[in-house]
Amino acid sequence: MAHAFVSQRVVTPGGTRPGALLVEGGRILAVCNVAEIPGDARVEDFGAAALLPGLVDTHVHINEPGRTEWEGFATATRAAAAGGYTTLVDMPLNCLPETTTVAALEEKRGVAEGQCVVDWASWGGAVADNQADLLPLARAGVPGYKCFLIYPGCDGFTMIDLEQLERALPFIAESGLPLLVHAELAGPIDRATTAVVGEDWRRYATYLASRPDEAEVEAVRLMIRLCREFGFRLHIVHLSTAMALADLRAARAEGLPITVETCPHYLHFAAEEIADGATLLKCAPPIRGVANREELWGALREGLIDMVVTDHSPCPPVMKQVEIGRFDRAWGGIASLSVALPVVWTDCVRRGFGLNDVVRWMSAAPAKLAGMEGEVGRLEAGREANFTVFDPEAAFVVSADRLHYRHPISPYLGEALQGVVRATYLRGEAVFRNGAVMPGIRGRALVSKGL
Repeated sequence: MAHAFVSQRVVTPGGTRPGALLVEGGRILAVCNVAEIPGDARVEDFGAAALLPGLVDTHVHINEPGRTEWEGFATATRAAAAGGYTTLVDMPLNCLPETTTVAALEEKRGVAEGQCVVDWASWGGAVADNQADLLPLARAGVPGYKCFLIYPGCDGFTMIDLEQLERALPFIAESGLPLLVHAELAGPIDRATTAVVGEDWRRYATYLASRPDEAEVEAVRLMIRLCREFGFRLHIVHLSTAMALADLRAARAEGLPITVETCPHYLHFAAEEIADGATLLKCAPPIRGVANREELWGALREGLIDMVVTDHSPCPPVMKQVEIGRFDRAWGGIASLSVALPVVWTDCVRRGFGLNDVVRWMSAAPAKLAGMEGEVGRLEAGREANFTVFDPEAAFVVSADRLHYRHPISPYLGEALQGVVRATYLRGEAVFRNGAVMPGIRGRALVSKGL
């Protein structure tokens, strides 16, 4: 028997309209008018709450195996369901072993089995010495690779220098998969850090000065040059500086295969508003100024920035050094899986964006990056029935009980936000509803087709 999910606002690739999702066997049979619902279908009417495609987050640090005390599959996927996400792609660092070999990938898949509320996949890592592992990782089903041009904060996942990168890029180009790059270079950061020696590290201004825009700009320019030379798909992760936009715009005009993401915290917060000692807001690259933030929004409007993903990077509370408040000692990372959609939507309302914009940035574009656009990211007939029931007009104040991930700390606590996730469905079954994660494990590991 088919199940009809009805709403006055169904967000489809053709626009937002009244209608119904007709679902059977975990797939969408049709997106239809209410009058076209079969007489024997079970009907669930969500009224004015919108139906969105399940969100896709391609930048998540789940940290398992090895650092499950930081997060873990059970808690990360629980938070994802609460936030309207039905698909996650895990970053290959912060877990032990790091996902730089097929053996490590299989170990991660084994650990995740039986724990996940939503679907997930894993990026492979491109590090200093694993060039021979890159094509085997592609054959094993990773959707792409992640690398750092600077020390990533974890010793086991090594940064990759220019010589090593040039050895890796022919394999990455052969795979046809994207290379996700943490685009900061050490040289500008080392010089800037030397310049602030002796400054007060409780001041956010000191930390911001130590991670200058130039570190990102120079890294982006380097990667554009390599993209042109080696012909691989380049993806810039968590862009924070608007100073890199001109180079990216020119590279796009040249026809280079480059995509760009930014994150909710770069779109929501601003350096001028960050209090000294507020280490919950430390991330790398850093949150920059108000004018910079508005330029990032402009790049989203232009389509130069393709997507908004969380860079959900949790840690045990002690690592944020809140009592000491020193930015040089605190872990750099912001956890936001369960509140990212309302954060982004709140800021969208203020700037005149709509639900179709949010769906493009937070579902369709990330799905395409990960090679999943044939199954997820849109509400269309034939696709998996992964969707989110979202009330765009409802308001709430962020509290610890709404976070759902392992350690309920957040720079968003106490903020009044607009937009509430009422339910999240995976293959037509509710995994989150009315503030609670549903019992049962329905998520599965997603394996790309490979070479």
